[in-house]
Amino acid sequence: MPEEPQGKVIDETSASVQTHLGILQNVIVRMASNSTSAKTWCITVVSAILVVGTDKGKHSYALLSLVPTFLFLTLDVYYLALEKGFRNSYASFVRKVHSGNLRPDDLFSVEPTGEMSSLQIEAFKSFSIWGFYLITAILIVLAQCV
Repeated sequence: MPEEPQGKVIDETSASVQTHLGILQNVIVRMASNSTSAKTWCITVVSAILVVGTDKGKHSYALLSLVPTFLFLTLDVYYLALEKGFRNSYASFVRKVHSGNLRPDDLFSVEPTGEMSSLQIEAFKSFSIWGFYLITAILIVLAQCV
């Protein structure tokens, strides 16, 4: 494929534009899948700790399961923040395509857009985070009391 000059505007029907959008979509899907996996693994690990604690008659093991809950919460927030950053990147790319300002250099950047700390704060405020992990923590504390 011949190289396009740096100053040339790229047509929105170009295969390179479609490929770039496909790459961004795949990254977004992977981040969402990783977030789901974090929740699945959290439930698995917490359940295993609770079962072992119950089997040994040591209800104090329940509090130990708060550690993986916090770690998976942190990992989940990170993945959701990355997902939001890549969604921002996707939206920015599409705006450039529709405004006719897309340049060849824009095709080489596949990275999240936005400040990571603010994206993580926004992700932490998401119901999919605090709703899941708060309920999990409450259930862990209740299991310890029983």
